[in-house]
Parts: sequence; C-alpha cells; structure tokens
Amino acid sequence: MYNRNSQYDWLSATITAALGAGIVTSFAVSQGQNPLVALAITGLAVSVALISEYYHKQSRS
Repeated sequence: MYNRNSQYDWLSATITAALGAGIVTSFAVSQGQNPLVALAITGLAVSVALISEYYHKQSRS
C-alpha cells in the first residue's frame, strides 16, 4: 500500500531482540530458572534475530 522504510541496522536488531527476550527470561528467572540458562536463551534470541535480519536484507537486494 505504501513504501515504509523499515530497514534496521544490526545494532537496533540486537537491542530489540535482547529487550524482548530479556523480558521473558527475567520472568523465568523470577520463577526459579538458572540465570545462566536465561542469558543463553537471550543470546540465542539475539543471534537468531541478527541472522534473520541479515538474510532479510539479502533477499531485498
């Protein structure tokens, strides 16, 4: 319908993924999950977001 310029750089993708995953994992830690497991989950979410953003940019080029 309209051309929305929504290209993110790697930093904004990292921050967005870390904030989103951080909210969920902080709740999990409050319920008794190991904090290292929570950090690993957050890191995995950030990695997936960066890989997804990279390939999404490649497909638009």
